[in-house]
Amino acid sequence: MTTTERPAAEQRRHHVERTGRPGAGVFNPRQLLVSFPDALRKLGPRHQLRNPVMFVVWAGSVLSTVLAIGDPDVFTILVTGWLWCTVLFANLAEAVAEGRGKAQAETLRRTRKETTARRLRADGTEEHVPGAELRAGDRVVVEAGQVIPGDGEVVEGIATVDESAITGESAPVIRESGGDFSSVTGGTTVLSDRIVVRITTKPGESFVDRMIALVEGARRQKTPNEIALTILLATLTIIFLLAVVALQPVARYAGSVQPVIVLTALLVCLIPTTIGALLSAIGIAGMDRLVRRNVLATSGRAVEAAGDVSTLLLDKTGTITFGNRRATELIPVDGTAMATLREAARLASIADTTPEGRSVLDLCGGPVEVAEPHEFVPFTARSRMSGVDIGDRHLRKGAASAFAATEESRRVVDEIAAGGGTPLVVAENERVLGVIRLSDVVKPAMKERFAELRAMGIRTVMITGDNPLTAKAIAEESGVDDYLAEARPEDKMALIRREQEGGRLVAMTGDGTNDAPALAQSDVGVAMNSGTMAAKEAGNMVDLDSDPTKLIEIVEIGKQLLITRGALTTFSVANDLAKYFAILPAMFAGIFPQLDKLNVMGLHSPASAITSAVVFNALVIVGLIPLALRGVRYRPATATALLRRNLLVYGVGGVVTPFAGIWLIDLVVRLIPGM
Repeated sequence: MTTTERPAAEQRRHHVERTGRPGAGVFNPRQLLVSFPDALRKLGPRHQLRNPVMFVVWAGSVLSTVLAIGDPDVFTILVTGWLWCTVLFANLAEAVAEGRGKAQAETLRRTRKETTARRLRADGTEEHVPGAELRAGDRVVVEAGQVIPGDGEVVEGIATVDESAITGESAPVIRESGGDFSSVTGGTTVLSDRIVVRITTKPGESFVDRMIALVEGARRQKTPNEIALTILLATLTIIFLLAVVALQPVARYAGSVQPVIVLTALLVCLIPTTIGALLSAIGIAGMDRLVRRNVLATSGRAVEAAGDVSTLLLDKTGTITFGNRRATELIPVDGTAMATLREAARLASIADTTPEGRSVLDLCGGPVEVAEPHEFVPFTARSRMSGVDIGDRHLRKGAASAFAATEESRRVVDEIAAGGGTPLVVAENERVLGVIRLSDVVKPAMKERFAELRAMGIRTVMITGDNPLTAKAIAEESGVDDYLAEARPEDKMALIRREQEGGRLVAMTGDGTNDAPALAQSDVGVAMNSGTMAAKEAGNMVDLDSDPTKLIEIVEIGKQLLITRGALTTFSVANDLAKYFAILPAMFAGIFPQLDKLNVMGLHSPASAITSAVVFNALVIVGLIPLALRGVRYRPATATALLRRNLLVYGVGGVVTPFAGIWLIDLVVRLIPGM
């Protein structure tokens, strides 16, 4: 997506988030019915073994079924039925999350078209082959109106490309060889001109294929935090299992042996079934929210790491500013004539393929052919200059620090930089002729966004190739915490390592080959889809919209995932308290009448109390499915404030809700004969 398109895309995205329209993760009750067959298919023991908590519930359901068949009564049949409902509802939560992904995958599949590729032979002739037969390294010709047959890089030519099938953006983008905007995605359409594309992926491994596998959950692996929480839940389950097993000898000693069905119900109600049932759905839904924003993550680990990020490295151009930096003024120095400066700037920019280089040519009258023997000096990040050698004339244009400045040129450079512009010095044979002013504009509301990040405890660092004065002016205007000026690839790497040595997780965006080392070093590396393959392979996320500001949203999605998991874990553990008050008095009130004081809900009978607790334990899973899929609403706050909010809302709510729920269910259950 070009920089001029980003504000519109930003507005559309925020509109979706405000309105909750499709793509924003809105829960539709119809999804429960559609996903019900998948939930039934997941009832097998092989699937249940993946979740230790729900496997215990499944085993208890099997045992209860055997007991109900051998000695059927109303209580045993009811408890058995609702134990199976608990397992089924857990499967349903996962099936709904996967079903949303499958629906999105089907949409992506429709974007793929079986194409015939015009593959180039070694001798330069063409052959027509099915797109599925293309291999990495093949070169194909694509002209206006044709579909690009696979992911690759433009190695020859320039063209406008319609990427709406992949990104949803209707405005075409420009893809060309030899720059940081050379990458193309299979399934997109060339609208004009002719390009030669070198295929970089094998069949079935394109970005669309990887997105399909990702949203369907076929390749989803548990993240480190998810694994740690699973181990914790399994440990709690074992502890409660031992505690329930130990109750029977105590009951036997007291002269009131408890039926196995009662002990099974007690175990299922006391173990953390709520979070155990929803844990997988929370992870799938978090990945789904990311994919709905056209971000492809290589794993859930990257999404989770985004939630723990404490340092954001943001490119100035295109992220903090609009990125359409253009040459707006030529300023001669030391008596140089304007015509002389214009000619020198024009010639020095012919080999500069960057947008800034092209804008200099536009300002100076457009490209010009050099008739005399010459040698171009292309722009590089290391030299920070470009130019041309024509005979004994060495014309150069680049960063002020790359030249020996005169007093007047230094003054002009400082004035431009102090005003937030970017100065480019033009020189001939090391003699400074003048300065070019490049102007850029900070995006609106960036200061407010950075203030929100600061409230979240995240430090923002602006990365720019500009000189320190320009960087300082933009940093103050935008409100970032720090900046790195005249940044080279090795400077970015050094900054990331320093932050990581201090125990911080670092996130950054990039699109060029020179960004690849830093993307690989960072904990969350977001590569732009419009960038080079080296950048996309180095990062652990790819933004199909090529919008650098999306890094801020990715961090918010990661934090929402962690907060949702923490909130529902808090609720799950807290609601065991009410079930404790419902079941234990019912079990032992006949032996120890004093325990009847713990029956604070005034439940009708031991049988109705236990049944009501089991029913609530199952229904609460269904009730929390929308929250697990949508995610707990994220508000920028410190870790302490978030913990306090979780404890107040989901801790207290987890205690109060079951008391009210079990009491209401008991009012219905007591009407059943035999209860």
